[in-house]
Amino acid sequence: MAPTNPGASFEALGGVGPVVISVPHGGRAYPAAMMQDLRVPAAAVMALEDRLVDLVARDARTAEPMLVQTRPRAWIDLNRDERERDPVIDLGATASGRASAKLRSGLGLVPRRVPGHGDIWTRRFTGAEIDERIEEDHRPYHRALATRLAEARAQFGVAVLLDLHSMPPLGAPGLVPRVVIGDRHGTTAATRFVRRIEAEVRGAGIAVTRNAPYAGGHIVERHGDPRQGIHAIQLELDRSLYLDAALEAPGAGFEATVTLVRRILLALAAEALGQPVAMAAE
Repeated sequence: MAPTNPGASFEALGGVGPVVISVPHGGRAYPAAMMQDLRVPAAAVMALEDRLVDLVARDARTAEPMLVQTRPRAWIDLNRDERERDPVIDLGATASGRASAKLRSGLGLVPRRVPGHGDIWTRRFTGAEIDERIEEDHRPYHRALATRLAEARAQFGVAVLLDLHSMPPLGAPGLVPRVVIGDRHGTTAATRFVRRIEAEVRGAGIAVTRNAPYAGGHIVERHGDPRQGIHAIQLELDRSLYLDAALEAPGAGFEATVTLVRRILLALAAEALGQPVAMAAE
């Protein structure tokens, strides 16, 4: 199905089902104005991307509604509260803003630093510039996501958000988890959904853990409300699962990772509808 929001900073793919997919960090459409303000090479800020995880999501998706941010995380981070504005680079930031650990480390609403390269920008931004990014990128994405979750809950009695991300390898394969499930320590989704994901990942022979080192960010915290029938889970995939050795292009494991994510989506839908996995796939 074609995108439903031409001109927006994200792509919205229509569909139906209790599961809604969000891909907030896969954007690669770098605005020209942003490139002019970089202190570092463009390749440096590309390290903030969840490299090509949107391609995994697109191939894994069957009929699920899906939102994919097209502008990069370096422009604005949809997985941060809009109040997490960094006073070091944002003249509109106030003392009442949310001073999270991520913000203090330079990874606030608009990232200030990139690991291995230091400061990103040549200048500070006016409050109006950041306000504009919030109005044009951040708020529309979250409104659209909330709408799709509400529609799914209205139709099926329950909605499940799968917020898809990727992470750098945590260490040697076999010694560390390669998939991390984040549910804010049990607060954003019922355990039954997390267990379904764990079963699929372990069935594929891949090590998986919950909430460490990624417990889930602003998106699942904001949209997850299990008591109201909306469950939100962040899923982090080790990039070496689906990228090449340079972690830049699709690799030998790409199709297997797509298959895994598709099985996870089917399992979540089956759990939401009270069906065995096999029935959801038919």
